[in-house]
Amino acid sequence: MRTDLTTLAAVRNLGILAHVDAGKTTVTERILYATGTTHKRGEVHDGTTVTDFDPQERDRGITIFAAAVTCAWDGHRINLIDTPGHVDFADEVERSLRVLDGAIAVFDAVAGVEPQSESVWRQADRHGVPRIAFVNKLDRAGADLDRAVDSIRQRLHPAPLVVQLPIGVEDGFTGVVDLVRMRALVWDGDGDGAGPAVASPAVAGPVPEALREEAVRRRRVLEETVAELHPGALEEFCAREALSASTLASALRDLTRSGDGVVVLCGSAYRNRGVEPLLDAVVAYLPSPLDVPAVRGEHDGTGQRRAADPEAPFAGLVFKVNAGSTGRLTYVRVYSGTIEKGDTVWDPGTGRTERVARILRVMADRHDRLDRAVAGDIVALVGVKSARTGSTLCAPDAPLLLEPPVAAEPVVSVAVEARRATDTGRLATALARLAEEDPSLVVRTDAETGQTVLSGMGELHLEVAVEKIRRDGGPEVTVGRPRVAHRETVVGGVTGFVYRHVKQDGGAGQFAHVVLDVEPLGPEAGATGFVFRSAVVGGRVPQEYVRAVEAGCRDALAEGPLHGHPVTGLRATLTDGSTHVKDSSDTAFRTAGRLGLREALRACATALLEPVAEVTVTVPEDAVGGVLGDLAARRGRVGGSETRGGAAVLTATVPLAELFGYATRLRSRTRGRGTFTARPAGYAPAPGPVPAR
Repeated sequence: MRTDLTTLAAVRNLGILAHVDAGKTTVTERILYATGTTHKRGEVHDGTTVTDFDPQERDRGITIFAAAVTCAWDGHRINLIDTPGHVDFADEVERSLRVLDGAIAVFDAVAGVEPQSESVWRQADRHGVPRIAFVNKLDRAGADLDRAVDSIRQRLHPAPLVVQLPIGVEDGFTGVVDLVRMRALVWDGDGDGAGPAVASPAVAGPVPEALREEAVRRRRVLEETVAELHPGALEEFCAREALSASTLASALRDLTRSGDGVVVLCGSAYRNRGVEPLLDAVVAYLPSPLDVPAVRGEHDGTGQRRAADPEAPFAGLVFKVNAGSTGRLTYVRVYSGTIEKGDTVWDPGTGRTERVARILRVMADRHDRLDRAVAGDIVALVGVKSARTGSTLCAPDAPLLLEPPVAAEPVVSVAVEARRATDTGRLATALARLAEEDPSLVVRTDAETGQTVLSGMGELHLEVAVEKIRRDGGPEVTVGRPRVAHRETVVGGVTGFVYRHVKQDGGAGQFAHVVLDVEPLGPEAGATGFVFRSAVVGGRVPQEYVRAVEAGCRDALAEGPLHGHPVTGLRATLTDGSTHVKDSSDTAFRTAGRLGLREALRACATALLEPVAEVTVTVPEDAVGGVLGDLAARRGRVGGSETRGGAAVLTATVPLAELFGYATRLRSRTRGRGTFTARPAGYAPAPGPVPAR
């Protein structure tokens, strides 16, 4: 049984993060090839990659579902998750980041930081995941490492620590100068990335004479930057006016793991150039499970920490469920302890016990059986029937509830129904399976229309979900036009609104008297959120009743006075009230808060809000005029434009409802050469009437 912590120190759990088409799946494929895990290089355009194994991923040429693989490098085991780059599948990234210890952020050397690059970077910030950066596609026309690094510095605000200098530019890119060890790494051969031919390993040698002066200058800049950020390095730098390779590497590791700096490497994954140094950096700089803080959880309201120790009680977090027709796989990150085949585990969220029938090491859609899994492992379990994404599994005699990943709120909805009435039951089963696998998909029945409504993160997200029903042998489905999630907000408040809740129907009655002020939350009409505060003095409303009033006010936000959409962007203040010695209770004041705020909202000036998206459109320069006109017709507000890599890049804020079908329209206007990405950007006032939900 493997229980020594030395082995655990040789584990790396990391993800690949990037904007769509930055090359992260190709990076993953080249990592698998370089480590000897695969013997033929898979290509996205051929549909032969290991991690994009789903038929829809291969048809569309994008990553849709996070896929886990395992490989080995330099005596270390690397558990790697290839995450989606499209904004519609950002929730897959969120769930993956929750269980990762580190990440490789991949950037396009031509485009630099792109919209979704920024989004996934912020997600990693929230989870405190250390990262290294890999500037990819240095062989492309217009590639510029310095420009890409500047975009990282300006838009993501880390301290970039560039440890390589490219040898050659664009088609002439053949290798890199390692600024830590001051040596050149050159890849021979055409490195065209095609076919089963063996890729040439990097050949180490002296720094080319033509680049020596520039390499020395950049090494000096790297040393000065590291010395400014790392006290130990500063001490040596002041004493010797230079840093040794060992001190520099140690400081880079510390800065990476603390998040104070980001090591930047470069290469061309497609050409098999730069992958081995990237793997060396993963081993050298990113943390092992022993280097990250002990996982936090709670039991009976008491906070606890559980260290990454195979001898500790078992605790793991479910981050993905695959409920296919052939069986159910539950993907788990083991944070502490050991789990063996046949063990019984406990789900503290549901209070149910589960028996583990099998434990599998995951290689995308292939699996190897294991007898056990220990702290630091990422595995799939067979036999766990009821655990959902975000569930904790732990030892029954050492209960612990871990914090689950937070599912994003859906922003787009479609009405779905089976084409044949006899398939209604099959559709309900298929939708339930979808929601079980992907918590960002929400299925509900509209109480007024009776329609089954499927909500998700975007048009593509819903399109993929419906197609998955069909491909998995489900019924034929009819889909209605997507409906976006509108909100209502307060634009003009009320002061001193009095509400009395009095109920007498025999026995103990109910009495609650509240006085509310309601006002907009912020000066902008698109402000979101809800703030409640109490300004009651003299104890006229006891504190326990104040909390009940707040709960009632939050209940009232579910339906607004205009069309029944949720209400946001307001502040409610409890200014006064009174109680009855016998008839007042939490229930009475919660009811008064709910009904009182509901009546107060009817007295306020309110407005409708619609979700908007920040859109980045990349088009040929000769198509800019038509694209701008189309954005204006969709009520888009253009925020800027620039020329990048010979194409025009437009940024605009567009109502989400106006983006349905935009991909087809953009292809038509640009003859298939235009692309766009969109990410949620909050809410804005909606013009004209909006139908009720």
